[in-house]
Amino acid sequence: MKNILLSLTLLFSFFSSFSQSDFTERQLIENTIDLYFEGWATGDTTKLSKVMHESCQLKNYREGQFFEYSKNKYLSFFKPHERTPNLETRIINIDITNNMGSAKVEISTSSRLFTDYFNLMKTSQGWKIADKVSTSKTHKTFDLGAIKPEKEILYEGLKRPWSMAFLTEKEVLISEKEGDLVKLNLETKTKTVIQGFPKDMADSIGFFHAGDNTGKFEVLIDPSFESNKYIYLSYAAQSSLGTTTKVIRAKLENNTLSQIKVLFVADPFSRDRYHYGGGMAFDAEGKLYFTVGERLFNEKDEPSLPLAQNIEDKRGKIYRINTDGSIPEDNPDFGKNATPGLYAIGIRAAQGLALNPNTKSIWFSEHGTHQGDEINILKPGANYGWPIKTTGKYRYTEYAPKAIEGSVYTDPKWFWTHTVAPTGLLFYKGDEFKAWNGNLLVGGLSRGSLWRIVMEGEIIKSTEELFVNDRMRIRKILQSPMGKLYILTDEQNGKLIRIKNKAF
Repeated sequence: MKNILLSLTLLFSFFSSFSQSDFTERQLIENTIDLYFEGWATGDTTKLSKVMHESCQLKNYREGQFFEYSKNKYLSFFKPHERTPNLETRIINIDITNNMGSAKVEISTSSRLFTDYFNLMKTSQGWKIADKVSTSKTHKTFDLGAIKPEKEILYEGLKRPWSMAFLTEKEVLISEKEGDLVKLNLETKTKTVIQGFPKDMADSIGFFHAGDNTGKFEVLIDPSFESNKYIYLSYAAQSSLGTTTKVIRAKLENNTLSQIKVLFVADPFSRDRYHYGGGMAFDAEGKLYFTVGERLFNEKDEPSLPLAQNIEDKRGKIYRINTDGSIPEDNPDFGKNATPGLYAIGIRAAQGLALNPNTKSIWFSEHGTHQGDEINILKPGANYGWPIKTTGKYRYTEYAPKAIEGSVYTDPKWFWTHTVAPTGLLFYKGDEFKAWNGNLLVGGLSRGSLWRIVMEGEIIKSTEELFVNDRMRIRKILQSPMGKLYILTDEQNGKLIRIKNKAF
C-alpha cells in the first residue's frame, strides 16, 4: 500500500491530471483510496466527498442487519478530529476492466477491523467510488511491521529462468535461459510458449560447458504496453564469427512476436561465451538502459587499452537509448568516436538494473572475479574502473594494468568481501513487508543468496542475508502489479517462488 501520509498536494494534483502517462490506472485507484483513508482517519468530509461519486450508495452490515446510506447521509456521520490513534490501513486487492474497477480494503483501529468492498468507475474527474459495502469485527490489530518471510513454490520445471515481466496480476512472461520465452498463468499453472523468437539465438543446449552464459536474458514490457504491445528482449546472438549480446523490441500479440526491431548489437562477435550482461531497465522518463559485459574470462586476454575502458569498443559498458533505438539528446558525450548510446564505462559483468522509485536513480549489480561483487549507482559519463580498479582480485594474478591518464573512477556504493555473484535488483515498495519499504533486494548465484539492503537516500546503511538455511541460486526478484514479491531460481528445474510474509 502506498504511504497514506502522501502530501495533499500530490493527491489533489492527481485528480487534475489523472491521464498523465507516468501513472498507471492501478496507481490512480490507489490514490483515490488513499485519500479516502485520510478523510476517514481525520473526519475530513471534503476529502471523503472528493473521492465519492454523487450517486454513491453505502451499505453496512452490523449486528445481523444491513443499513443503507446516501453519500450525504454517510458524510454527516463524520466530524473533524485528530487522526485516530493506532490506525492502520491497507489495500488488499484491486481489479480493473476498462473504466470500471473494484477493490477490497481494510482499516484497523485499536479495537476493530473494518473491511470495505468498493466499486469504482473512471470519470472525467478521475476514479470515483461508486458504492461501498462494509463490515467490521473486534480483533487484534495487524502489525504491518512484523516480518516473517517464507517461500511458496508456485511453479517449477522452468529451464534456467533468467527474467520475468508481469503482464497482469495473473500472467507473467518468463525468459528461460536454456529454453523458451513463455507466458505463465499463475492461477491455472499453464505455460504457453511465445512464438516468433529470433532464430539467431545462441544457447548452451548441446554445447554446455562450465561457465557458458549463452541464452535468453532479460524480458521487459514497455511502460505503455497496454496500448502499443511492445516488449524488449536481450539475448546471446550468434553468427559464423561467434556470439554477442543483442537487444531487440517486438510486438507481442496472440502469443507471438512480430515487428521485431534490432535496437543494439554489441559487435564484434567473438568465441568467448561469457559475461554478456543483458540486464535492462526503464528510468522514470521511459528511457531504456541495458548492460553489455566485457566478455573476457581472464584478464591475461586484455589488450593494452582494456576493452571496458575503450569508448570505441561496445563491450564492458552500460547504454541508454530511446525505445525506438535512437539516442537521447541529453546522453553524456564521450567523444566523436564513442559508441552511440554510451552512458557509462568500466563495466565487467553487470546483469541487474533497477530504478529507485524514490530518487529516480538507476542502480546496478556488478560481478567481480575473486570477490569484487558490487552495488553501484549509475551516473552519466561515469567510469566504474574495470579492470584498472577493482574491489576484488584478478583471475590472472600477474595482471598489472597500466594507469590511464586523466581517468576518474566512480566507487561502488557497496561491495562484498566474499563472492555473491549478484543478479537482479528490486527496490521494494509495498504493504506486505512494510518494514522493507525503500530497501534494495538483491539476488545472488553464489551459495544461493538473497540480500536485503537498507537504504538512507543513496547511502547503504546495512545488509541482511535472508533464508540462510534455505539457499537457492536466485536470478531475478520482482513484484507483481499488486505488489506481491516473487523470485526466480537459476536451476535446470527452475522455480517461480512467492515470498510471503507469514506474519501478515
